[in-house]
Amino acid sequence: MTSDLSKVDLLCQKNNEGHRTSEISTERLIVRRGQTFLLTLHSSSARSLKSESLELTVQTGPEPSEDLGTKCVFGVAGESLAKKSWDAKVQETSATSVTLAITSPADASIGEYTLSVKTNPDMTVGHSAGAFVLLFNPWCAEDWVHLADEEERQEYVMSEHGLIYRGTSDYIHELAWDFGQFESDILDICLKMLDLNPKCKKNAAEDFSARCNPIYVSRVVSAMINSNDDRGVLQGNWSIFFWGGVSPMHWNGSLDILRKWKESDYHPVKYGQCWVFGGVMCTVLRCLGIPCRVITNFMSAHDTQGNLLIDEYYSEHGIEPKESDDSIWNYHVWVEGWMRRPDLPGEPLYDGWQVLDPTPQELSDGVHCCGPAAVKAVHEGHTELKYDLPFVFAEVNADRVNWKIMADGSQKRILLDTKLVGQNISTKSVGSDERLDITANYKYPEGTEKEREAFKEAVKRSEKLREPEPAPVPPPPKISVKIEEHSKLINGTDIDLVIRLQSPTPRDVVLHVNAQVMLYNSVLESDVCSEEQEVQLLTNEELTVPFQIPFSKYGSHIQENKSIKVTAVANDKEHTEEVYLAEKDIVLENPPFSITVIGNPVQLKNLQAEINFDNPLPEALTNCSIKVSGSGLLRDPVETRFLSVGPGQQARVIVAFTPYRIGPKKLMANLNCDQFRDIQTSCKIHVKSMITGLF
Repeated sequence: MTSDLSKVDLLCQKNNEGHRTSEISTERLIVRRGQTFLLTLHSSSARSLKSESLELTVQTGPEPSEDLGTKCVFGVAGESLAKKSWDAKVQETSATSVTLAITSPADASIGEYTLSVKTNPDMTVGHSAGAFVLLFNPWCAEDWVHLADEEERQEYVMSEHGLIYRGTSDYIHELAWDFGQFESDILDICLKMLDLNPKCKKNAAEDFSARCNPIYVSRVVSAMINSNDDRGVLQGNWSIFFWGGVSPMHWNGSLDILRKWKESDYHPVKYGQCWVFGGVMCTVLRCLGIPCRVITNFMSAHDTQGNLLIDEYYSEHGIEPKESDDSIWNYHVWVEGWMRRPDLPGEPLYDGWQVLDPTPQELSDGVHCCGPAAVKAVHEGHTELKYDLPFVFAEVNADRVNWKIMADGSQKRILLDTKLVGQNISTKSVGSDERLDITANYKYPEGTEKEREAFKEAVKRSEKLREPEPAPVPPPPKISVKIEEHSKLINGTDIDLVIRLQSPTPRDVVLHVNAQVMLYNSVLESDVCSEEQEVQLLTNEELTVPFQIPFSKYGSHIQENKSIKVTAVANDKEHTEEVYLAEKDIVLENPPFSITVIGNPVQLKNLQAEINFDNPLPEALTNCSIKVSGSGLLRDPVETRFLSVGPGQQARVIVAFTPYRIGPKKLMANLNCDQFRDIQTSCKIHVKSMITGLF
């Protein structure tokens, strides 16, 4: 018997507005689990739409199963034999239609579903009612990703733009990032990412069933953002060459990356580094409905030996002569996803923010992914818990040991630092562009007994960690060595520093000062300049020694997110075994670059943006380009090229655009030329509705 239905109206606009997905589409049904949505059945005869005879079927995946929770057959009375029951109730009726209120379980698998309806029990095949997408629901108290605060939901789920912090702990710079999770094509790309993951390829039925669990989904996404083990989105590259792709510094948002991945038939996009991996993962999680924020950990440790110690080596001249498998990055970026952790003992002890790191560093269960690792577990040193707690704990709280390589090749421990690793752990504040320091979420204050107790607890709880050898505590230094900047550090100008030395007794000292180009992951690339001189220290009198790094020497070396590492080593001429060390990692500020909107931002009304850049160099900038982009503002980036900008002159560009979505947006501009790479600026725009004139 065939269906008497003439039409099924999924009421996409009304439902999507109620489920906060209308930013994605109003023509395609996209709803959040655990929350009711409506559909209207139309027929030429009301008698064919008796509620007691209606039977609905929803299913997802290539092998839908009631046992696995990927299929559910249910009536309007709510009767179902499925483990994960859906519910339908009559909302209203008319002579030729009935409107049903459908509620999915709060633990239903996310993804694309098909819906069919039988109007009587004699039908062998239901009437196809179309397809819809089901997402996680932070607004639903029963959903494991429930986030109670509405301002936080707006920030961590609904906001399409954010800030990613880079630089060093002393020089924190912000990068505006366009997440763009509500662009119409991004949802399908995110769902395709789940379908391409190796677990789905191995057993699609189990994978689709497991998509009910944000722990599982976030772990899959962590692995799929990088391409190391699969057809993931981004290929990492930490060299100085980016042939066949673009520098990671080129990106200022996730949209181009995800679209290029799709356009290339899901081959890896070249190239990414940690902040790019983190920015793209934040887009995917927010799109799927998991609250997410981007985190930057300054002085971030990469412990390869599993002993919570980071070994670094120096020669008498301050240059690191021996490579270590361990490293301390200027910064490292990951994300936090918000979810419950019923898989861990003592729930809800570990509920809340979870570290997820898509940057391929170490294997986790044979795959390059990391997390979710409960931030609360990191704080207490509970390293026996899944996932990847020892590695994350080391990133924020390992100890650093400095070794001096002697002339005969022997090693001497010269410094144990228990406070260096894990500084100024940062994320964007809720509702503003202020930086929020969340270091206290990850560890007790450095130097306190509780912090050391957590360190010892981390060692004790994990079988993978060995008790570190007791490190001798060095006596107070007889010579104080400090490096300080003498003027503001701006790219394009000479860097003026001073080395301050002081001793309680007269000393003859050989001072070595060395400047090297360093990648943000602590890899030293090349020498910029160095000086050596003998100085005499008088009793308790501070001696200042100037040290200049000219732009002519560093300018061509520090493109592509590089910093300058300055090392000062003081060797006592009389007591040759005594060595004193100071370091400073320098990240330069960019020259002035601004973007300003001309006009009143209204949806679908033309606007202009004015972009200005001042050339700080005594030479012309060559092969210049400025690219402007922004979700909800420009559907495609606009790029302007010009041959040169004279010394001391200003480049001025006017770009026309038409905002197509209302609400808070961010317009971004990137400048490139032969002398400078990927200098960015941005401005906020609040787009009003063209109908009401309201936000």
